Amino acid sequence: MPAYPSGQSDGIAAALGTIDSSSPVSEVTRRLLDLFTSGSIEPGTRLPPERQIAANLGVGRSAVREAFAALEILGIVNVKPGSGTYLRGLASDLLPNTLSWGLLIGRERTDELLEVRAGLEIHVARLAALRRNDAALKLAGKALDQMRASTGNLTAFAKADRDFHDRLAAAAGNSLLVDQLDVVRSLLQVYANRAVQTTADALVAQVEHEAIHAAILRGDDHAAASAMAVHMTTAAKRLAGIGA
Repeated sequence: MPAYPSGQSDGIAAALGTIDSSSPVSEVTRRLLDLFTSGSIEPGTRLPPERQIAANLGVGRSAVREAFAALEILGIVNVKPGSGTYLRGLASDLLPNTLSWGLLIGRERTDELLEVRAGLEIHVARLAALRRNDAALKLAGKALDQMRASTGNLTAFAKADRDFHDRLAAAAGNSLLVDQLDVVRSLLQVYANRAVQTTADALVAQVEHEAIHAAILRGDDHAAASAMAVHMTTAAKRLAGIGA
């Protein structure tokens, strides 16, 4: 990954790509966090202005502003009124900060969040099978193809995994449900990004996602819910092990 020394705003903004998401604040925050903890930006770098990032991502400036506010709370960036927003430290400094933020919810709360996420994801799978949004399911299929092609690249696999679940949420057709799921996923994101640690884990997850997708395409809501429940059980075990 290229390094972006202080002052290269265009390169930083371009690296974020564009966003196609029903929850732009959550996605902007995730993109920024992934970039800032990649080690490609020097500490103390003045980040691109809100308007430039918003234009690059294809979102409103308010989404970028809220994302920066959240990252400031996490200690990732330093917002200086009248001056700009600056990256606080090296990736090695920032990663423990994000992990500490995740651990603030505590072991008991993490277990509860995993249960809530499982319930929401299972309901999403059921609704997706019943409502059959062909466009969203086609995109979910593309994400699944990317998972199959990325079992040897766990970073790419994790992104494809997130995309798959995002597409299923869109297929469920319930914006309130999507918002609730985004909140829970965000709280668990520190763990989720590291949940698949080996190629063997990736292959298991791939098979589970294939079962979910196949049941949804058949319109079998019971099978879709059951397949998602199986996946949530194995995923929760991996996530719980990381947070232990």
